[in-house]
Amino acid sequence: MQLKGLVRFFTVLLILYSIYELSFTWVVRSHENKMEAKANQFVSANFPNADSTTKELAFKERLKRLLDSTKDETVHYGIQGPISYQQAKENELNLGLDLQGGINVTMEVELSGLLRSMANNSKDPNFLKALENANLRKANSNADFVTLFAEEYKKIAPNSRLASLFATAGQDKIKITDSDNKVISQIRQEANDAFDRTFRVLRTRIDQFGVAQPNINPDRERGIITVELPGIQDQERVRKYLQSSANLQFWEVYNISEIAPSIGKADEAFNSLMGGKSVKAPEADTTTAKTDTTTSADTSKKDTAAGRLSEELGQKTAAAPKVKEDTASRKTLWQYISFMVNPQTGQPVDNGQIGLVAIRDTGIVRSYLENPAVSSNFPADLVWMYGIPETNKENKKANFVALYGVKTKGREKAPLEGEAVVEARSDFNPTTGQPEVSMKMNPAGARTWADLTRANKGRFIAIVLDNIVYSAPRVNDVIEGGNSSISGSFTPEESTDLSNILKAGKLPAPAKIVQEQVVGPTLGKDAIHGGIMSFAISFIVIFILMLVYYNTSGWVANIALILNLLFTIGVLTGLGATLTAPGIAGLVLTIGMAVDTNVLIYERIKEELTRGKNYQQAVKDGYHRSLPPVLDGHITTLLTAIILFSFGLGPVKGFATTQIIGLLLSLFCGILVSRWVTDIFTRRNHHLTYFTGISRSIFQHANFKIIEKRKIAYMISLLVLLLGIGAFIHGFDYGVEFKGGRSYIVKFDHTVNVEKVRNDLEKAFGESPVIKTIGGNNQLDITTAYLIDDTKPGVDSIVENKLLDGLKGNHLPANLTYQQFDQQHVLGSTKVLPTISDDLKKGAQWATFWSVLIIAIYIFIRFRDWRYSLGTIVSLLHDVLVTLIVFSFLKDVVPFPLEIDQHFIAAVLTVIGFSMNDTVVIFDRIREYSKQMVGATKETIINKAINDTLSRTIMTSLTVFLTLLILFLVGGEVTRGFAFAMLIGVAVGIYSSVFVAAPVLVDLGGKKVLGEDFISSHKEPVKTKTTA
Repeated sequence: MQLKGLVRFFTVLLILYSIYELSFTWVVRSHENKMEAKANQFVSANFPNADSTTKELAFKERLKRLLDSTKDETVHYGIQGPISYQQAKENELNLGLDLQGGINVTMEVELSGLLRSMANNSKDPNFLKALENANLRKANSNADFVTLFAEEYKKIAPNSRLASLFATAGQDKIKITDSDNKVISQIRQEANDAFDRTFRVLRTRIDQFGVAQPNINPDRERGIITVELPGIQDQERVRKYLQSSANLQFWEVYNISEIAPSIGKADEAFNSLMGGKSVKAPEADTTTAKTDTTTSADTSKKDTAAGRLSEELGQKTAAAPKVKEDTASRKTLWQYISFMVNPQTGQPVDNGQIGLVAIRDTGIVRSYLENPAVSSNFPADLVWMYGIPETNKENKKANFVALYGVKTKGREKAPLEGEAVVEARSDFNPTTGQPEVSMKMNPAGARTWADLTRANKGRFIAIVLDNIVYSAPRVNDVIEGGNSSISGSFTPEESTDLSNILKAGKLPAPAKIVQEQVVGPTLGKDAIHGGIMSFAISFIVIFILMLVYYNTSGWVANIALILNLLFTIGVLTGLGATLTAPGIAGLVLTIGMAVDTNVLIYERIKEELTRGKNYQQAVKDGYHRSLPPVLDGHITTLLTAIILFSFGLGPVKGFATTQIIGLLLSLFCGILVSRWVTDIFTRRNHHLTYFTGISRSIFQHANFKIIEKRKIAYMISLLVLLLGIGAFIHGFDYGVEFKGGRSYIVKFDHTVNVEKVRNDLEKAFGESPVIKTIGGNNQLDITTAYLIDDTKPGVDSIVENKLLDGLKGNHLPANLTYQQFDQQHVLGSTKVLPTISDDLKKGAQWATFWSVLIIAIYIFIRFRDWRYSLGTIVSLLHDVLVTLIVFSFLKDVVPFPLEIDQHFIAAVLTVIGFSMNDTVVIFDRIREYSKQMVGATKETIINKAINDTLSRTIMTSLTVFLTLLILFLVGGEVTRGFAFAMLIGVAVGIYSSVFVAAPVLVDLGGKKVLGEDFISSHKEPVKTKTTA
């Protein structure tokens, strides 16, 4: 073999590189194990009698301190000298969230707000309608938002010019004389700049979040940003932290005494609106959280809202609202809002708040207050806003929030905006010792703040962030100098987050979470265990199979396999890529596909030896003649992997990354390294053995009449087509990422009846959820579309509370709290908004289409005959259709989920690529025999090609099938659906390659000779006689 020295050099270099990259992971694990041992010793010594929850919290806190204190400690030595733990940690193999737990969110940058700002918040009805229509079309269009807006505006106002909207006095980029195309171009430029600035702000926030190895990836074309935060489980904190636009405002507020008459009128209007009895408004006995009284709740049993509010307030305050008996048949706002009035005198209590509302009722209360019949009784400039829930000494959040009436005076901008704040830091109040955020303003802001406090002396000013009131302090005196603070019921973490948000700056364009996945540590551990087990068993099985079937030459294949896996993991680590559960599935699949290179080469060598060639010549010809099908098979699979990488998100992209690296290294190890090792044996006058007692006779001299039976195959394919149509009628189980909704993996303390759970949750949600068992009847995957279109703050908590309400009592302990439920029973959750689910579905369809088309084009280029391409398309569609049929008709039969999701699409694309391995081997032999067997019929050529390559077809599929079967059995729930789809695809791929792709060539093109296009492009076609 030529270039042996170069192959040897790169092999040694890759070995050293991979070991060096993996050494970081080893030293990090070693250091962390030592720190974990110390943390356990500390907990055992200091908390000997504590409960398990306390011990776990103490262990985590101690471990965090130990790791923080040793982050600069030298744990390794590299090329550039000593390496600290922190540096090694940054270079270790990254584990995906599905393996170590954490939160993955996909954020969509909303551009409608940017366009409003550029149009100076225009109230033009055509402009507003165009924005609304563009937002509606966005879910079902591949065009960008700016294009959709321009199209809609032209439909609504064909004679109006965009420049009249965007040529404002405050900017000079768009002039009144500019054409629509120029305006659109400028808007698109601004949109791209806004996306980039939003990405930078989010990255700054995440850097300040204190997460080890966060991952943030922008996709400007789709307008989305993917964020991975490993090890984080606090969903609410992440949602608030990432979605905050940092729009800080200082507003004046109404006191309750100022709008007391309005409340009375609004209450009467509400009663009429809800169809209640027209009786005198009740006297409500309520108080604030600060009033020291012990009034008990006395609510009617029918009054569930008031009872709920009493319950929530009674948990955290000394007082709760008292609704009198005569209101049982009356609909009143007092049932939902505990207004700030003195319980003894009934007089309003002015403390900046209007009342208190139970968190679970915030959505419905807002809808009531904003109903025109009710809102018309209040001042026109009043805007309702909620505060943040208080935190008690036990660090637990209250179940209610304050309701504020903000006085806007008809303005959209507050008297003082966040742009005036030049510095923000987390601090502690010197008097109370409570966490707060200290702020310093610029000179202009300081003057405005002084004027605002002077005008509101003795009143309250609300400090609002993203339409949530964080505090509303009383102004005791004029505040000069530009210093202020936001104090509230904060935890130190919340204070730090708030200061970081303000420091990072305001988002140029709002970013909302459209897809969210939370993986608990338990699921992560299960995924790691299943992945490692499937990987180890697959390796052992394939290792033994190579020796059993190929004798001593199997050792060369196994050496190539070991090096391939070492290089793949090493390169993954060096590139900073993330290893996910599908990524481990990719490694398992690599085990099967890596040895396929050797299988193709060895089968050709065996064939050459059978023809009587000596060992050296057989090896030389075997490697040479097997090179085209090996390259073709790898290239077709590589093409589908690249397409999957382009369209996939999160873990699926991790699978594609692993597959791409594994395929490229498989060529290097399977062809070059294997040949180098083989030549070492040859040079020493030794030779490898390629036969065993099993492989010497099996599939040798096969003489099946495949082509003669092709009409039977056509009838089967027609049946498949009819079943395929039936499958689309019968329907599929779409995963949450393709249909939108929220999915929760809930673990119970005992086995539960799925139908009873479904019935109870249907009562809670008002609609029937989709429920599937995961692993056993004590673990369920519950999917619901309840409130999925509601984007108001806190809606995720509302939905999870509903889930808890439906499960409490019959399936979970009746006294289970939300926090206990979230931490102990919800193992993981996923949220996908309909807009992103439509994008994912379209992306999957396009990915499948482009995979089939690109492979067909590649086959046409390689074989110079359109019949090969058409045979390829028919064969691949056959594989996809059969897989869809199985997933449709068995979805309610098998004891595991068969969902159409990203993992399924990954499986289909991989099947498309892998199925071509078998097809290309047959096509390549057909092309070879077409040049050799000049004058023979197409039936004779194709039959011989299929029979002579049958051992290759079976062995290449068997190695992959075995690894997939192991992955299916022990790989865990995350990859089970993927493995099942691949198993079906691989099995059907054998059939379609032999009975579909090849026979199609016979009946296409009439009597035209196979390979005629190829032969006619060469002046002297080869006419070698056929050798047996």
